[in-house]
Amino acid sequence: MSLLKSVHTVARLMVCSFFALPLFAWSDNSIATDRPDFVESSDVVGRGRVQIETGFSEERDRSGGVKSKVRTTPTLIRIGVSDALELRVETDGYVRSIAGPSLGGPILRERGFSDTSVGVKWHLQDGDTTRGTPGTALLAHLDLDSGSAPFRGQGVRPSLRWVAEWELPQGFSVGLMPGMFIDRNEDGKRFAAGILAVTVAKAWSPKWRTFVEIAGQRIASSRNGGNVVTFDAGIVYLFTDNLQVDLSASRGLTDAAPRLQLGAGISTRF
Repeated sequence: MSLLKSVHTVARLMVCSFFALPLFAWSDNSIATDRPDFVESSDVVGRGRVQIETGFSEERDRSGGVKSKVRTTPTLIRIGVSDALELRVETDGYVRSIAGPSLGGPILRERGFSDTSVGVKWHLQDGDTTRGTPGTALLAHLDLDSGSAPFRGQGVRPSLRWVAEWELPQGFSVGLMPGMFIDRNEDGKRFAAGILAVTVAKAWSPKWRTFVEIAGQRIASSRNGGNVVTFDAGIVYLFTDNLQVDLSASRGLTDAAPRLQLGAGISTRF
């Protein structure tokens, strides 16, 4: 199946689920994951629990007469320290990149492993639907220059994000995530960039959930890589309270964002 046909399939499934399913609430005891949407969950995994979220992603782009395709295996490991704190290890995993001129010419192929990020999530408060207050959390990460040479960043890059989630009537929920990170540009100079994303999700049954979001993954000047803003959508299916699978698609809204990205994943909790 071609990439474009896969996107159409995801879109059709979302539309069908929107009109065909009755209204249900997502179970409070179900696994709460930080994938496939960009906005993180405000929940932590809980004391003594381990959660693994992994998958496959393919990104396609075309810019300046060059076509590129990047395949990754994004993975997040979450370890519960307490009922309000978790440790996190995150990486894009194994990376395979192919790039070359649109009209034919030499092809550059690279493969290796991406950098690893370590961090913590601190759950600040539970949401209260009767008072309209959100569940909130704070996430602090350090991206380490630990990957293979073609995919390694420059030095240690810290990031800080705040998450708020509102549970709404009829299975709807809204998530908001502002934040910032520090990185280095092509000249090796450090810069600060912003993060701002909002997602709207809907639990259609005890098993199915869909979401759409606008994700400002990087808000920066052109000399620092420009703005990376995407429109994302996806479907989540819950096999059990501890096992979830997902499909997602993303479309770039700015020149610096990837043109198209597809993902599939699986998450499990022990």
